Formats: sequence, structure tokens, C-alpha cells
Amino acid sequence: MAEEKNMENSGGLGATGNFIHSYIQDDLKGELNKIHTRFPPEPNGYLHIGHAKSICLNFGLANLYGGKCNLRFDDTNPTKEDVEYVDSIQEDVKWLGFDWEDRLYYASSYFEQYYEVAVKLIKEGKAFVCELTPEEMREYRGTLSTPGKESPYRNRSVEENLDLFERMKKGEFPDGSKTLRAKIDMASPNINMRDPVIYRISHSTHHTTGNEWCIYPMYDFAHPLEDAIEGITHSICTMEFEDHRPLYDWVVKEAGYTLNPPRQIEFARLGMTNTVMSKRKLRALVEDGLVDGWDDPRMPTISGLRRRGYTPEAIRDFCERIGVSKANSVVDSGLLDYCIRDDLKAKANVVMAVLDPLKLIITNYPEGQTEMMELENNPENPDAGTRQVPFTKELYIEREDFMEEPVKKFFRLAPGKEVRLKGAYFVTCTDFVKDTDGNVTEVHCTYDPETRSGSGFEGRKVKGTLHWVSATEHVKATARLYDYMMLDNPDDPNGEMIMNPNSLEAKECIIEPSIKGAKKGDRFQFMRNGYFIVDTKDTTEEHLVFNRIVPLKSSFKLK
Repeated sequence: MAEEKNMENSGGLGATGNFIHSYIQDDLKGELNKIHTRFPPEPNGYLHIGHAKSICLNFGLANLYGGKCNLRFDDTNPTKEDVEYVDSIQEDVKWLGFDWEDRLYYASSYFEQYYEVAVKLIKEGKAFVCELTPEEMREYRGTLSTPGKESPYRNRSVEENLDLFERMKKGEFPDGSKTLRAKIDMASPNINMRDPVIYRISHSTHHTTGNEWCIYPMYDFAHPLEDAIEGITHSICTMEFEDHRPLYDWVVKEAGYTLNPPRQIEFARLGMTNTVMSKRKLRALVEDGLVDGWDDPRMPTISGLRRRGYTPEAIRDFCERIGVSKANSVVDSGLLDYCIRDDLKAKANVVMAVLDPLKLIITNYPEGQTEMMELENNPENPDAGTRQVPFTKELYIEREDFMEEPVKKFFRLAPGKEVRLKGAYFVTCTDFVKDTDGNVTEVHCTYDPETRSGSGFEGRKVKGTLHWVSATEHVKATARLYDYMMLDNPDDPNGEMIMNPNSLEAKECIIEPSIKGAKKGDRFQFMRNGYFIVDTKDTTEEHLVFNRIVPLKSSFKLK
């Protein structure tokens, strides 16, 4: 049973397997007893769906193999990081269903150890203080086809380098004036090994260390040290770090971590249609006011998906289905929609809501009469029970459910046509009213009292069933209909994306009275209109706001 539980929580790893399993299983056959992974986000923005894949992967592998997974904040760049992001990341990881227990770490906690390793490299003649400008450094680096040139400062003495590095630490030099570089090989075919910068000067206040430091390690130097210090066995990252792996291994070895050093394994990052995965671009959308913050329900951030109404179960299912590989590919966003529909179909209670109301008057229905119609809360789940919905002489139906001159195969309401009102009666359209602009404002019908649902009526059949809401007993609310935030732009050779101008449409709607007790975060199926959630930000005690999570139907087909 424990193994089955681990498989369920493995983020798709246990169910299908992948190349990472082979590496880990081979390692476990050797001297390694247990695996130790980590999820190491930089707190410079909110996590998105691509990070969810990494969270499921790292925590899932640890669960599957009975190991551990750390949550570590890679906070070595104080100019971009903030406590707001630290808090949001912790909330997102917990919401997805994972727990780091007592294994919460900060890269900034190791600043002194990074510094000691840097000093060690200088003393061993493997690092030097350089004064080339960024432009000069790029010029000296060379290209993929030509070797680089050595910096004129490369052969400084150990004593001079130690002195300059100490003075960098004390804050004697301005930002950008000096760097510490590893001394490796300027002729290496791997450009990352051509004397990479491992420290830079930045007179910035850090969110955990304040102004204690004014020199900060580069990611390629700090990250392998963090993994080694924490005893990480498998450092799982995305494919863009594959070329950085020789430098990762060099830093770990030169720092002296030679016993069971961490093993870096790369996998393809997540790409999705109609979706931006760049933190930089997402931040620009927020800062330019093009969206309602990081948690805008259109955003692919985990906080945006949560506010939109996606469940952690659906996101974990999505990550399981896409799996991991080394080949870059783009996943159809419809798969995520499929996963949330699959999760909610037996969970979300059904209510009748009319998003574009058109009044329907039953001319032969008794004036002032109200009947309570019994409807199932969820046809997919008999245990969900039933509810009572008021039925009156005047109702609202969806405007699209009436057509003055019906086209072929239109089985809804039209002059002379008969339909069933969900859970109620058959009605036949006898007349309709237009305003001065030619818009239909009322539809008049008669009903057949013998056809009430549940009465055992076995007479004629109708092809159309419409949902409805009483015109006198209902709740007014706002329904926000979301579409993909971005439009794929196939004409752009750079693969850039442009915002979808129709990504949000707000409608004032009316809903059956049973919705009155809805709380923020409650999810419902609006009959024939989709799955909706009570918005957690804009809903008030006086007015409900609903976000459409996903429509009921899609052209997406699960392969």
C-alpha cells in the first residue's frame, strides 16, 4: 500500500517511468542508499505551470524512492528578489500537495561558505580578480568556432588576487568594476568553461542578509555548492543547463565534495500553446498593468491557476500525463483543461445560471404560483443528493436558445417548436416581442401540465432541453469568461506571442437561488456553460463574482 501511495504522489513518475528512473535506479544499486532532491526556485517572481512540473518531479521522485526533497530559495541576486515571492512560492508548493517538512533552505545562508571556497580557489591558483568590462569579456570569450583570449589580469599573483578579493568584499570598489573569475580553459570547446565569472560586486540590500555583503556569487558557482552542502544526490534541472554541467562538476570537485557528489540530470522544460513561460515577460504584463496582478486568472502562474479554479489534483494529473523527456516539445493547453474537467465532473455541484438572459413568459401558467422542482446536484455523483429550484410564470433562458428563424438542426426554442425546460415541463413557443431596434425582448410560451419531470409522462418526445432561472427568485452575479491570454503568432520567426484581445469577457448573469450560500473558492458547474469558481479576490458579501474555469466542451482529443 505504501508503494501505491508513493506512485500516486509521484507526479507521473511512478506510473509511466522515464529516463531519470534509470539513472536513479543505477545509482541506488551502488553506494547510494537514498536519494535527496531539491526544488530550488529563485524568488524573483511567482511560480508558473512550468515550475509545477519541476515541483511534481522533484518531490515526486523523493516520495517514490523513500527519499527527501528540500525547498531551497536560490537567492543570490538581491536586485531582483523579494520576500513577497518567497511567501508566494511556499504557498504554491503546499497548495500543490507537497511538504518539505523541516528542509527549508536559503542559498544566502551559505554566503560565508561560498566565500571560503572562492578564497580556496584563489590560493590554489584557480581563480583571479578581473577588471575587464562586460563588453571586453564578451570579446575575449571567443565563439563556438574560435578559442577565447586570456584576460590580461589572469596571471596576477595569488597575493594580489587575495588582496583585491578581500577589498571587493569590504566594498572598496563600485559595481561592475571587478569580478572574480575561475581560471579554467579559454580554449575549451564549451564556452561555459572559458574562465567564467563566479563573483560580482553589487551594493544592494539582500532580503535575508541586509547589507552584510556587497559581493554575490554567480548562479553557476553557488548552485553546485548549495547542492553539495545539502547532500543532494540528484540535481534535476532543465535542458538549458546541460552545457553548464561540466562547470557544475568542476565547482563541486574543486570545492572538495568528492564523496558521492551530486549528479546533475537535465529534462526538457514545459512549453504550452497560447502560454508565456518567461518570468520576465510575465513580470512585464504585471508591471504594465495588462493583467490584474500575478494572480490574474488568465496568468499561467500557480496563483493565477488557483484563482481561476484549477485544482491541485488536476495540475498533478497534468504533470503526470505529460511526463518528462529530453526532447523539447509544446503541449496542447487543452490537455490541462481536460484534466480539470475530469477532476471536477464528479466533484462540482450543478446549478442553472443564465449568462445572457432572455425573458420567457408561460402565458397559461397560473399567476403568482411557484413550484419547487427537484434536480440532481451532480448526475455523475448520486451521493451529491438533490436540491429544490423555484419554477414560476416568468423565467429567463439563454438568448442563444431562441431563434426567430431557426436554421436546420436547431433543436432549441423557436416559433411553434416544443422543448423541455430542465426538470420541469414541456413548453411551446407561441409568440415573441421585439424592441424598436429589432431585438427580441420576450418569448411567450404555453406549457403542458401533464409533462412535469418525474410524473411518468410517456407521450411525445422533444429533442431540446433548456436550462432556466426564475425571473422573480434568483441571485444576480458577475460571470467572467476567460479565454487563452495569448494568441500564437505563427508569422513571427522568433515565436513571440501577442495578447488575445478577447481573453476576458464579463457578463452580469442570474443564477438559481441555491447559490446564495456559496463561499469564496467554491466550484460549480453552470449547466451547459462550464465550470466556475467563486472568485476569492473580488467577491463581496453583497455580490458574487464567478470565474469560468473551463467550458464544458473542447475540440481537444486525448490521445
